[in-house]
Amino acid sequence: MSAEGMGAARGVRHGPGGALEAFKQQYMDSYAPLLAEVERRLLLVTERPGRTLGESCTLTLEAGGKRMRPLLVFLSMARGQEPDERLYAAAVAMELVHMATLVHDDVLDAAELRRGEPTVVARYGEGVSISSGDYMFSSAFEALAGSGSPAAVSMLAATSLDLSRGELLQMRGSGDLELTLNVYEERCRLKTASLFSTACRLGALLSGCGEDVVQAMGEYGAGIGMAFQISDDILDFSGDSDRIGKRFGADLRDGTVTLPLILALEMDEELSGMLNGELSEESLLHVCRRVAASGALAQAQERAFAYVAQAVEALERVGEQIETAPLELVAEATVDRRG
Repeated sequence: MSAEGMGAARGVRHGPGGALEAFKQQYMDSYAPLLAEVERRLLLVTERPGRTLGESCTLTLEAGGKRMRPLLVFLSMARGQEPDERLYAAAVAMELVHMATLVHDDVLDAAELRRGEPTVVARYGEGVSISSGDYMFSSAFEALAGSGSPAAVSMLAATSLDLSRGELLQMRGSGDLELTLNVYEERCRLKTASLFSTACRLGALLSGCGEDVVQAMGEYGAGIGMAFQISDDILDFSGDSDRIGKRFGADLRDGTVTLPLILALEMDEELSGMLNGELSEESLLHVCRRVAASGALAQAQERAFAYVAQAVEALERVGEQIETAPLELVAEATVDRRG
């Protein structure tokens, strides 16, 4: 990436609010009605089963979120395209899959809170949580099947497989202080970047873009997905619970080894000895400070910038078929997480 491009990726040109605020000011009025319609459709899906299953699914929806994956579907539409039923189906499907993975992750992690509110597993128990996650997964396929595109359904099927493989990698690597960078990045690609990539590919595909553009948008989505996950992992050491939507130091608590810790362990030989056994709140804070002092957070941030650069470079191949300016801002915002 050029010096100017790297500066853009760091949010330098966008003032105090950063790239996210710039996106909101310039483009959100155009996309807010589309996301509102997606929200309405999601509520219909979650409420449909009624009783406990409907309540548990609706609880996940009402917990909120950025709705970034539906937004990416619309941002990846062909220039001048008005969203139709096929694109709404893709946007709904993307968020349903994301919601399902959150519910299942909370079961595996025995998480009590998400975004400051009780999780489904904390309120309803493991059985209901698994059922609600399964319902949302199956409903995503039902929604996307309505697009009439076998290629779109195949994309979602492949992505669902990626999500499962990524979760298995995370489970196998739990507490492994010798986890390699390659395994970490493969896990991120499967668990996070894959869904981002599919959201972008579906937007391009279902709006009539050619195969080359669909592929380029997939690479863009994968790049920002990697950057997003790395930035999220950095915030786990440096952010606050309100900003990251989970408890500070949550990855350390549940044994998930992420990039900042991998890098810090390479630079601080004493750090591994501090991670034996259960961490108290005081020792958890000490480890987080030690990771930050090692310079690992800055190194991880540089790797996130590199993925943003790859994403922006992929946009150079879409020509005039897709409006790229808002996509560039979204890419920058993944490493400019100011709230």
